[in-house]
Amino acid sequence: MKSDSLNQKWLDICSRVTSYPDVDGSQFNALISRLHPQAISDGFLMLTAENSFLKSWAERSFVNAIQRALHDLYGMPYVVVVEVDEEVNESDALSTEGPANNALLGTDQGTLHCVPAHTSPSGAAPLYEDEASIRDAAVTAATIPASSSTPSSGAISAPTSPLVSATTENSSFESSITARDSSISSSLSTSHQERSESQHDQILSNITFENFVIGESNRMAYSMAVQVAEMPGSTALNPLFIYGKSGLGKTHLMRAIQNYVRETRPDLRTIYVDSEELISGYTDAVAEHDREKSSYKNFKTYYEAADVLLVDDIQFLQGKKQTLDIVFQIFNKLINQGKQIVLSADRAPKNIDIDERYSSRFVQGGTIDIQPPEVETKLAIVKSYINEYRATPGNEDLLIPEEVQFYIAENSGSNIRELKGALTIVIYHINFLNKDTVSIGDVSQLLENHFSNDIRKNLTVEDIQKEVEQFYKVKHADIVGPSRDRNVTYPRQIAIYLCRQLLDLPFNDIGKKFNRNHTTIMHSVSKVEDQLLSNRNVQEEIEALKQIIKEL
Repeated sequence: MKSDSLNQKWLDICSRVTSYPDVDGSQFNALISRLHPQAISDGFLMLTAENSFLKSWAERSFVNAIQRALHDLYGMPYVVVVEVDEEVNESDALSTEGPANNALLGTDQGTLHCVPAHTSPSGAAPLYEDEASIRDAAVTAATIPASSSTPSSGAISAPTSPLVSATTENSSFESSITARDSSISSSLSTSHQERSESQHDQILSNITFENFVIGESNRMAYSMAVQVAEMPGSTALNPLFIYGKSGLGKTHLMRAIQNYVRETRPDLRTIYVDSEELISGYTDAVAEHDREKSSYKNFKTYYEAADVLLVDDIQFLQGKKQTLDIVFQIFNKLINQGKQIVLSADRAPKNIDIDERYSSRFVQGGTIDIQPPEVETKLAIVKSYINEYRATPGNEDLLIPEEVQFYIAENSGSNIRELKGALTIVIYHINFLNKDTVSIGDVSQLLENHFSNDIRKNLTVEDIQKEVEQFYKVKHADIVGPSRDRNVTYPRQIAIYLCRQLLDLPFNDIGKKFNRNHTTIMHSVSKVEDQLLSNRNVQEEIEALKQIIKEL
């Protein structure tokens, strides 16, 4: 079942592709109405085309651009698979009458004709003399206005080629597509699924502990993840709960656990699932229950059979009481059987808006956060990514100066996907222009609008301290001094919280600016987060300060 999320991601990808100056937007727009997204996850996108011609056209002309758009949006390399939807072809074959090389049949309201085609010697796919005319015809076909008339039952079959033109105003290419699309099942043939899943697994199997870049910001989370992978279900870290902002490496660690267990303990069954997928699966099982009584039981049994269950983005279960209930039934059964559970979220368990009896179970094992990476860690990630790219054929001589690497690490935010996306843009720039290297000036201009949090570029801890001091009418010496007076400690905590939120600095770096240690900074941030949940005055003060700071 296609979700709104999948369709929205596909729209975002298409929008990015058409923004590239080297992509013919009219040709791509003609094609995308005939491509259908089926699945997307980290490093993998699957599309289906309506026939082999469209599949070949997409692969030859646009797959590279789609991969480039995916890399720009999500900051990682993607495999893009295009398959022919066999059920469309079967539908077409059943409704086709007359000569085999006709693309469309006559109707009782007019006749649709195909552009003449020559049949190949084997009698298989048509051969076209002029590829440019094919594309032009496709553009024309895709932009024919839809007719208000309804075709007679069974009269129009779907085209096997986009080389069509309408000869009467009552016949419409788009109306035939709409009629045909309504009968398409979202399922693919087993052979296509197996081939695509194999490619997907190959991408995911490359996410390991070995290529996880370790720094002070994530060292403890890495250590806990390795311990769980080596002894699943046999340590106090059950469940293991990893939390932190998007793009800091939570999913990488979860996939690394999955791959390590699969390699070292093939007798154990590991299941990785995103919370949105879990919710969707539960909803489907409930919907099917009236027709298939075993659907609900099968859903539950599937996850209860896991030896290692990894659930990503658990915060999406907020407000999903029924799904939460079934998840915790599964959760309790696995824990009681000594099976390993690993959870991740973008916030601490106490800040997820669910019943306390659920959140208390989250923290009964090991709970650890991944902090935003320091510049040193980001620089190590940049170097690792460059080395990974150099390992691909034809890119062994890629040269990115040290000062450029440092510039990217220093100016990027905490999101590793954004960091890798910036580096991808630079590498593409070098290759596209056949340059030997690139300067800081070039990179500065190239990435001018890339980093999402523009406020971070010029804002400093001192700026935030100054605005907070003015807002609460306290002295700078008091803010960074030893005073424990309520009129000082509260503004200090607010300033520390804003530094964490707006600058994504590690606790240690913030502590140096306030003459506090790591633990004190963590406590200050946590205290403000707690107040934000229930204190309207604190919420309003934070929003007012953010607005003041953004206007600097």
